Amino acid sequence: MPTPQDRATDWNAVSDDDFRQAIADFIATRVPPGLRHLNRRPRWAEVRDWYMTLSRNGWLVPGWPVEWGGKGLSPSKMLVYVEELERGGAPRVMDQGLMNLGPVLIARGSDEQRRRFLPKIISGEHLWCQGYSEPNAGSDLASLRTEARLEGDEFIVNGQKIWTSVAFDANHMFALVRTDKTVKKQAGISFLLIDMRQPGVTVRPIRNIAGHEELCEVFLDNVRTPRTNLVGALNDGWQIAKTLLGFERIWSGSPRQSTIALIRLERLAQATGKMNDPVFAARFDRLAMDVLDGASAYERFAQIMRTGGSFGSEVSVLKIWATETCQRVTELMVEAADDLGTLTGEVPIDDETMDILYPFLDCRAFTIYGGSSQVQRNILAKSVLALPA
Repeated sequence: MPTPQDRATDWNAVSDDDFRQAIADFIATRVPPGLRHLNRRPRWAEVRDWYMTLSRNGWLVPGWPVEWGGKGLSPSKMLVYVEELERGGAPRVMDQGLMNLGPVLIARGSDEQRRRFLPKIISGEHLWCQGYSEPNAGSDLASLRTEARLEGDEFIVNGQKIWTSVAFDANHMFALVRTDKTVKKQAGISFLLIDMRQPGVTVRPIRNIAGHEELCEVFLDNVRTPRTNLVGALNDGWQIAKTLLGFERIWSGSPRQSTIALIRLERLAQATGKMNDPVFAARFDRLAMDVLDGASAYERFAQIMRTGGSFGSEVSVLKIWATETCQRVTELMVEAADDLGTLTGEVPIDDETMDILYPFLDCRAFTIYGGSSQVQRNILAKSVLALPA
């Protein structure tokens, strides 16, 4: 059986069982024990070595095309890969460049932009955050007010972004900015790449419901970026944004979080003996089937994306299903823990410790970011079911 260090291996030709075992062995031997199964999002300084381990061995962006540093993994293999990352407790890394910007540049960027930015994502030199949401422009993203004024060969950017994940560790931002205020609001938006290592950029952390400072607000005061950092055409940012939101809804519709939660729920239920209760076991089985249904839908959409096809508003179904399933799984986890489900931090469960409450609190946000469930249902009602506005 080939090992993950074998760069010449066509992993799509390897059986799923052998592929799963190879990835599991890699994670078991390479992830530092102190970073396994974290109940929070780690800082860059903590996961840099793991990021670089993935990069050196070609496993940082395995779904990217081979010509841009990936392995060209099929959606089915990517699902196995993600499942084993989560099963092994691998920590989340700085992934906005990996999951969102990289695919957008591959799909919509210029050759020069791909050559300039993609290798620096893989090397860890560029760490990206997403500058989309603003105060009063979250789900109604087209109402954004951050402006970019073109002066010669540079854009001058002024405004504020909010709910910007791990912006305190990022050194670059991809942002939606308003470049024309005289037209329909969707028509006057551009997609810019911004170096945050300059005067005028201020990042302020926001403490979330679980007590962690993962989110940030970012203030941009006369920040400069060259015109060559414009992705796509001027004022065409809304189309780029829809491409990226499609990727984001694919990733947020991934079975990844639900799978993590289900694994934790199973560990809890086994440790507490809940699995011996046929009523509880039946509820667990229904949730497990929901996770598998979501995985099947995810694979279908991912295959469309990978083969260059397009999908429309129906991708909203994927995000709704995945995020709401994850919430149901964590709700049952809190219920199964009885009184311990009300406590913060690690609590003793049989002969191990688990954080019960954090996953429950954490996944409250899943149905909000990337477009709330209410917005997704409105999209489906209008664009798929053709219901009146």
